[in-house]
Amino acid sequence: MTTFLFLLLMLIVILIAAEVFTNALEHLGEKLKISEGVTGSLFAAIGTALPETMVPLLAIMAGTDNPQLNEEIGVGAILGAPLMLSTLSLCLMAASVLKKRGLHGHLAPEKSGLTRDLNFFLAAFAFSALALFVPHQQTATRAAIGFTLVLTYFVYMMLTLRASAHLVKEGHGTEAEETMFLCRIGLSSHMAVILLQLLLGLALLVGGAKGFIHGVESASGILGISPLLLSLLIIPIATELPEKVNSILWIRRRKDTLAFGNITGAMVFQGTLLPAIGIMLTPWEPRQEVLAGIVITLVAALWLRVVAARGQIKVWHLALNGTLYATYLGIALGG
Repeated sequence: MTTFLFLLLMLIVILIAAEVFTNALEHLGEKLKISEGVTGSLFAAIGTALPETMVPLLAIMAGTDNPQLNEEIGVGAILGAPLMLSTLSLCLMAASVLKKRGLHGHLAPEKSGLTRDLNFFLAAFAFSALALFVPHQQTATRAAIGFTLVLTYFVYMMLTLRASAHLVKEGHGTEAEETMFLCRIGLSSHMAVILLQLLLGLALLVGGAKGFIHGVESASGILGISPLLLSLLIIPIATELPEKVNSILWIRRRKDTLAFGNITGAMVFQGTLLPAIGIMLTPWEPRQEVLAGIVITLVAALWLRVVAARGQIKVWHLALNGTLYATYLGIALGG
């Protein structure tokens, strides 16, 4: 019972941290006069992706005395994160506005940024999937693939930043609707105060997510869940909570561009930099659970790309993403 109470406490910490983080991030974006796309796809995505970035790194480099176990947890965490974002996270985000907007209600993120995110993710993640079939002994080839993925993310950042000024002119600039939390206790809205609140929120996010992960690991022992399922399914639920909560908060405030960008920007981050780590530091081999997860992730991202191209994303469209996650659960648990 103590373990599950601890999990509840860490969840509350994450929820509070997400409010603090998103509030400061909106003020930072407004202060810097950047677009919502940059705020969501780069700033928020990288900040909230820190917990799931730390898990595979810690597992691979400083995990247990069992290298095989460390590698399984690392690979599972790397591939499980984009799976969770492209399926369950998008579905939960849409479900959070089902009552207000209805099943056929429209979700209206800025189209060019969303399309760019999805194009980069689909290309990079498919490329990293091909690396599963490159023998571990071919270190030069694997290093080249890893470097290409890192370079891909750098190009993505440059294009996203370049598009910012034009989007701000078109009315897609970041706007903060609520007073910054630290300003409510008498502090001025200076850049230093914004950064202080941002760091505070980020520290709470990382701390809450790490605590949640430790709690989940304890709970997995109680429930008898294998390390592979833990890394593919349960750890991503914990590490993706910041993205889920931030996006739900934003979309309920009708900040659709920020909400989608937070998720799809994190997908690009996790479809390039994290697989590069796995390709260069682990065997990165094709297994049934791994291949099924990759295929479902690509299908989910491709579906969003298709409906985005039509110009109208409806709430019910993202129900399919949730169904794809349920499908993967059936495959993983059934196997």
